[in-house]
Amino acid sequence: MVSPALHSAAHLSPSLALRASQQAPALLKRPGTSASSLRLPLSLFSTSESAEQWSAYERLFLSCIQTGDDESARVCLKRLTDRFGASNERIQGLRGMYEEAVAEDEAALERILKGYESTLAEDPTNMAIAKRRVALLRSLSRPVEAITALVALLDTSPTDAEAWAELSDVYQSQGLGQQAIFCLEEVLLITPNAWNIHARMGELVYLSTNPNNSSGGNNQIVTPLIDSMRWFCRSIELCDDYLRGYYGLKLVTDRLVSMGSRALEGSPGSRGSEPLGPQLPSFSEVERLNEAATAKLAEIIRRHSIDEGHGGAYDEAEVKAARELLDKHASKVLR
Repeated sequence: MVSPALHSAAHLSPSLALRASQQAPALLKRPGTSASSLRLPLSLFSTSESAEQWSAYERLFLSCIQTGDDESARVCLKRLTDRFGASNERIQGLRGMYEEAVAEDEAALERILKGYESTLAEDPTNMAIAKRRVALLRSLSRPVEAITALVALLDTSPTDAEAWAELSDVYQSQGLGQQAIFCLEEVLLITPNAWNIHARMGELVYLSTNPNNSSGGNNQIVTPLIDSMRWFCRSIELCDDYLRGYYGLKLVTDRLVSMGSRALEGSPGSRGSEPLGPQLPSFSEVERLNEAATAKLAEIIRRHSIDEGHGGAYDEAEVKAARELLDKHASKVLR
């Protein structure tokens, strides 16, 4: 089985991050390679290291930060710093993350923030520090400043998909759904096959509908729900086992089915009406999608219960939410 330290830190579930950090003390006791003490360009002439080795150190560092193992994180950071130098932008970002993690109070975080601003005053193009500043502003509950900082960052680097996604998240946290959707559209222009972003688009469009106003054939409700359904369908088309995609598809089709066939038949774009845009699916098609999503979620839950002792491929919280959704659906059917 692949060690958790070799997984991408950006996609580590809490359970995998914990397992990786638990292995950290033993892994870090191993002596470093002879090349670890050499900086560029001398290290290029050494054959005893690899890019994967240093990527593993970074992933291990992030796992330790995530789980609160500050000492192992410090050791990882020291080895990375010895290898690449303290002036490396990526190392500066990791050091900032470490300092934030060990900060004892808000005053310490404010000092770190001032340090970021000093660094950016000298070099406004330091993306690693610019992003750490945004993350720190958010943790200090300053969303307006975080939005301003992200807009400035995107003026410098307009094709930074990560920054657009972060800006979308900040907008959504402030109840600015349309701005959040626009930002994700920009992400998809950069990374059109990112299935998680397609699913997130489905979530945002779904959240933009008013759950208390789902009567009859109100196309102001039906059309966004169909759009949301299409985003989720595209997500699972790109990744057949993506739990969040199936969860969203199940959620939105449940709502459409509960509204009845008249809701679809009486909306613009439905079969038999004057088309004003993309044709809406039939009620039977929505029902079939609902059944497919239900079956796939049940399969994912069953597989997870078998693999649970080995870490599993899915986040436990997401599997629990999927199980609750199916249980809720089952209780409605029984009634």
